[in-house]
Amino acid sequence: MSTPLLNVDGLTVALDRHHGDVRVADSVSFSVPAGGSLGIVGESGSGKSLTLRAVMALLPAAVSVVGGVVELDGRQLAFTGRGARAQRRGRMAMVFQDSLSALDPVYSVGAQVAETARQVLGMSRKRAWARAVELLDLVGIRDPEQRAHAYPYELSGGMRQRAMLAVALAAEPQILLCDEPTTALDVTVQAQVLELLADLRRRLSLTLVFVSHDLAVVREVCEELVVMYASRVVETGPTAQVLSEPLHPYTRGLLEATLDLDRGDEAFHPIPGSIPEPGRLPGGCAFHPRCGFATEACRGAVPELAGVAPSRHTACVHWQELAVSR
Repeated sequence: MSTPLLNVDGLTVALDRHHGDVRVADSVSFSVPAGGSLGIVGESGSGKSLTLRAVMALLPAAVSVVGGVVELDGRQLAFTGRGARAQRRGRMAMVFQDSLSALDPVYSVGAQVAETARQVLGMSRKRAWARAVELLDLVGIRDPEQRAHAYPYELSGGMRQRAMLAVALAAEPQILLCDEPTTALDVTVQAQVLELLADLRRRLSLTLVFVSHDLAVVREVCEELVVMYASRVVETGPTAQVLSEPLHPYTRGLLEATLDLDRGDEAFHPIPGSIPEPGRLPGGCAFHPRCGFATEACRGAVPELAGVAPSRHTACVHWQELAVSR
């Protein structure tokens, strides 16, 4: 097999020593080939966003990487130090969830796109501004010459999200990391942004890592899927297979908790309880207090993520029962 463009192996992220050994991402592993797309799903608090920030070396001060590696095109990347950002510059870019907070309110959107082009690609001011206008046009903003002079608060949520995409694309990255970029948008604008992402992937040969809690979104956008629960990966595989034939009770629970208006005859079954806080995980499988398949075996050792079928991995001792009970 060829070397994946992005490889994450055993990535472990923890709060600083004053909080004890509290892991907010524990032994997370996944890989994405060049031009591929991978989705990461799970409830809030599963560790999805912090995993992405660790990959980008953008963790907040109270959190640090304590284990694992991230490799870009076979080269191991640093997580701290002056060289960490330089290793990623021009190769990886990130689109954040809240565009109003991520964009600087005192600079026009054109200036922010141009600044990225100047700092990363070394363009002159004139060329960087022209490139900013080109990118705003590329992401579907009408009248890009005029909108380039607008400030973030003057744009709608959908337009700000497009502007954030333009900022990220100004670095000409190979890999685009998206942290729930459509969460705050209404469904019409969300559909437009997703269509734009798909178009940009085709036109620019982008590799995509897409974090979301929306299963319908990742079904549309991503070829491979990672399901996280309580800081750990609990299931992986091709998106279509994972969502049609889940092999972990948590994945099945997420699907059953999704309301499908086109199938009103099916009951809505929310997952009981709530996700445990980091540092207060139950013994054994962290999902067992909320799981209808749980037995005494689930309360012992933490189940390892294991291959159970071609391209399928799950961290559940009862995966065969789930396969039979579909």
